[in-house]
Amino acid sequence: MPNLVMEYSDPVAERVNVQGLLEDLHRALLISGLFEPDSVKSRSYPCHSWQVGEEGDRKTFIHLGLSMLAGRHPEQKRQLSRDLMSVLEQHATMINSLTIDIRDMDPECFLKVSF
Repeated sequence: MPNLVMEYSDPVAERVNVQGLLEDLHRALLISGLFEPDSVKSRSYPCHSWQVGEEGDRKTFIHLGLSMLAGRHPEQKRQLSRDLMSVLEQHATMINSLTIDIRDMDPECFLKVSF
């Protein structure tokens, strides 16, 4: 049940094929073998206002947030982070900042309804 959210500064869309990048990131989650394929969800959002360090909005960024139910070993999460970063680097070498944050969700508090 991973949820991948890609946030990116507006200028990224002029330099990167955002849809292609999202598809490749989604594929990396699918082939990791850590998730049921139908549970993987990926989406992206442009960020219209941002500040990075002293250069403010002159720096570009892509940030991936991946939330998944707790239970994976640290090495599995490290490998997943490396795999996602590899995809980012293939698509976005001209972007100033590429970051990934993987977080565990509490399975006792997560609810899901599917129709």
